[in-house]
Amino acid sequence: MTSFSYRSAGVDLELYEQAMQKLPALMQRTHTPGVISLPGGFAGLFRLCAERQWQDPVLVSGTDGVGTKIRVAIRAGRYDTIGIDLVAMCVNDCLCLGATPLFFLDYVAMSRDEPDLLETLVRGVSVGCQQAGAALLGGETAIMPDMYAAGDFDMAGFCVGVAERSHLIDGRHRVAPGDVLIGVPSSGFHSNGFSLVRRIVFDHAGLSPDDQITALGQSVGDALLTPTRIYADLVQRVISAAGNARIHAIAHITGGGIADNLERVLPPHIRAVIRRDSWTVPPLFPWLQQLGNVAADEMFRVFNMGIGLILAVAPTAADAAIQACSTEEYPAVRLGEIRQDPSEAASVTFE
Repeated sequence: MTSFSYRSAGVDLELYEQAMQKLPALMQRTHTPGVISLPGGFAGLFRLCAERQWQDPVLVSGTDGVGTKIRVAIRAGRYDTIGIDLVAMCVNDCLCLGATPLFFLDYVAMSRDEPDLLETLVRGVSVGCQQAGAALLGGETAIMPDMYAAGDFDMAGFCVGVAERSHLIDGRHRVAPGDVLIGVPSSGFHSNGFSLVRRIVFDHAGLSPDDQITALGQSVGDALLTPTRIYADLVQRVISAAGNARIHAIAHITGGGIADNLERVLPPHIRAVIRRDSWTVPPLFPWLQQLGNVAADEMFRVFNMGIGLILAVAPTAADAAIQACSTEEYPAVRLGEIRQDPSEAASVTFE
């Protein structure tokens, strides 16, 4: 009679335990004073008022994945940055409400136990959490051989932040005509549009991750796997420099591009006018556009086009906000302004 075991079904518990032993140190280095140690616990503990007293705290949460950018990482055999992307996609959404990131949890699903791969993935998450100032509080690793082909994996994340209720940055209640729009540069494609990117770069053009892109001075793998910027420090700087009350809205530019994401934080009867000549689209985007003969409208509908975050601020705060949002590598720009519009729905137009 055939004898079955978990290992014969594709899950090696000893190898799984070996993988788990690699993770505590990566979590520990992200811990903040709010983390309450609970070795072996079924859930993580976080003390809300460990660093400051909140008067009327509101928890702000966000969850996301990395999408098919994972397929690029697998194709390139490079897994050290995809975890940063995961943290960024969750944290940046929470920042749009003016929240301070508190903690992060990750979920990794794999076809089989691969301790070294798991460690590399979680190391990237740990780096992202350090950039965000969030504690990696826990996570889950699922080994599912019948769900994923050999070598495949998926990742998802969950971020929790906090903000004073009176300090929530809710564009629908704050944005007003005359507000200045500030564009904060992205670091590339971030983590959106990769189904189109992969179809053009790998299927249509036949390029490989190691091929060099002369126009960009880097390899295909380097260009596509540049991690998503995490804007946590930047948002805190701009709030400190300009004052919370004068930051009226923040939009994270992800799938749907500038127009769709900016519209999400605008109230009725408001039009955001963006001057198309206010920033230079990074060469990565025209390279892809030309490679795949993609229409300009489609590029703007799918990609961030070099703008990762947009802030609407009071005119009196514009200069301070631009300075706080700028780094030497990524200078912020004045994109345009907010205008009154008779239409019921909010809109975004380019001039």
